[in-house]
Amino acid sequence: MHEKALNLFSSISIKSYWALCKPKVVALIIFTAVVGMLLASPDGIPWHALFYGTLGIGLGAASGAAMNHWVDFHIDGIMSRTSNRPLPRGDLPPYAALIFSLTLAAISSFILVVFVNTLTAVLTFLSLIGYAVIYTMYLKRSTPMNIVLGGAAGAAPPLLGWAAVTGDVPPEALLLFLIIFVWTPPHFWALAIKRREEYRSAGIPMLPVTHGVAVTKRQSLLYTILLVGVSMLPYFIQMSGHIYLSGAIALGIGFLYYAIKLYYTDCDRLAMKTFGYSIFYLSLLFTFLLVDHYARLFVRNYMF
Repeated sequence: MHEKALNLFSSISIKSYWALCKPKVVALIIFTAVVGMLLASPDGIPWHALFYGTLGIGLGAASGAAMNHWVDFHIDGIMSRTSNRPLPRGDLPPYAALIFSLTLAAISSFILVVFVNTLTAVLTFLSLIGYAVIYTMYLKRSTPMNIVLGGAAGAAPPLLGWAAVTGDVPPEALLLFLIIFVWTPPHFWALAIKRREEYRSAGIPMLPVTHGVAVTKRQSLLYTILLVGVSMLPYFIQMSGHIYLSGAIALGIGFLYYAIKLYYTDCDRLAMKTFGYSIFYLSLLFTFLLVDHYARLFVRNYMF
């Protein structure tokens, strides 16, 4: 029993626990959450909200990622994209991932309740449940619109960041949520097109599996058009200025270029290029929000 416990905390298993957190995904989640914090605090973020809010939200996201590994253990072993994850590879037993996930969730909730505010703790926990339970356990396995309905959990981070600083969820925070919510389907469907046979083998009813590639490409294009329109809203409600607008237009044109080419091309290679651009798009779009925010603050405080 003692030897078994030691094996769960060997150097190899520590790397496996790190992999359970999906660090690249969590990094993007933390980034968008911090953007929400920065946009919510024109006079500077209180250090405790920045530190504990980022830590609590990040641990909550990592908990959801680890729970996803546990729930999808058998599916991951079927799909080549995920067969090298810690559980299918046998680096950790499934129960270790479950315990790890629940531990992270408990620590996340404690930090947010004690050091941030109850609203952020509740919203973070609901996002965790939305992703790990509602999406992963139910929607993913029951409907081809799984990523649309389940996208709310992944769209929450900037809203969580805003709530961590202000204790409130104003329309501006909901707009950031909406941008990521609309971005999620064309982002994920591009990957699903490329990996459709793996999803078919695993019995997951992704849209290209149930309705075909042509329908998925058309839906991706429609959502991309909608995304370009939604991404302009921060400018029109005077949440951002011309720097953001210019960036949003340029990035939107790029996304439309890939979505249109994907629609008219049979080659799966373009699907992964579209998927890659979608990550670049979201990261840079939120960067433009930040740059515009601080440029306008500089002009207001030092130029007039």
